[in-house]
Amino acid sequence: MDLRQLEYFVAVAEERNFTRAAERVHISQSGVSAQIRRLEQELGAELFDRSARAVALTVAGEAALAHARAALASARAVRRAVDEVTGLVRGRLTLGMVVGCTVTPLFDALAAFRTAHPGVDVLLREDDSDRLVEGVRGGTLDLALIGAAAASPDGLEALTIVRERLVAAVPPTHPLAGRKRLTLRELTAHPVICMPRGTGLRAVLDLASDAQGLRPAIALEAGAADSLADLAARGLGVAVLSTSMARAHADRLTVLPLDDVDVAALLLLVWRPAPHPAVHAFLAHARPAFGVTGAP
Repeated sequence: MDLRQLEYFVAVAEERNFTRAAERVHISQSGVSAQIRRLEQELGAELFDRSARAVALTVAGEAALAHARAALASARAVRRAVDEVTGLVRGRLTLGMVVGCTVTPLFDALAAFRTAHPGVDVLLREDDSDRLVEGVRGGTLDLALIGAAAASPDGLEALTIVRERLVAAVPPTHPLAGRKRLTLRELTAHPVICMPRGTGLRAVLDLASDAQGLRPAIALEAGAADSLADLAARGLGVAVLSTSMARAHADRLTVLPLDDVDVAALLLLVWRPAPHPAVHAFLAHARPAFGVTGAP
């Protein structure tokens, strides 16, 4: 077996789909399938159950997955050790970004990094914050821009990009539009429009609600701030947004601070401790792009 086969195996195991795995590793689906078949022949066992629509690991596949990840991590560690000695930054940087979060400074940092280090291939993947954190912890992502509630994820280094409060947003015709501010309990008396579980904003809302023993009626969910604002503008509920998200729609929505929600909505860059040189190099461009100085 070789590292390429292990990389394809891990990609299929995590994506649960040969097509998505092929897109992730940038080869054809038939190429991925062929390499997986060769690996299975060498191991003498099928690694995937292909009988259903979603690809699932067999018992043998489950047993092999952790070792495959460890082997790939060891190979990356060898490359990092050599790069650190020679002072080179090369290879691949895989960056995750929370869905629906178009953050211009991140793209500025990527552009500056790519110019400074043309030998590094940059991959950008979108997902919800929970899965991005799993990807960073598992080593499939080098770092990720995520939404979080109050604190950085356990075991990861973090750079705080934005720290904001939650607000409610309603159209001018809504019964709450005449209010200056709102409590969370008052919010829960109305249908709520919010991001789905796995996102930072939802984590903040759930954490604050649990602290008060409240259960908001989530009427509609959407993964992008613009979609939440569009739904609220049509009178379908009260949108829960961050301050900056709501500010972008102040021309059509009335923004109400949530007085008793003290949990901060955070936008973080997160990465594993002892990152490889490409992560260090990217962070050197990310800090000035986001206007952040000093240590993370």
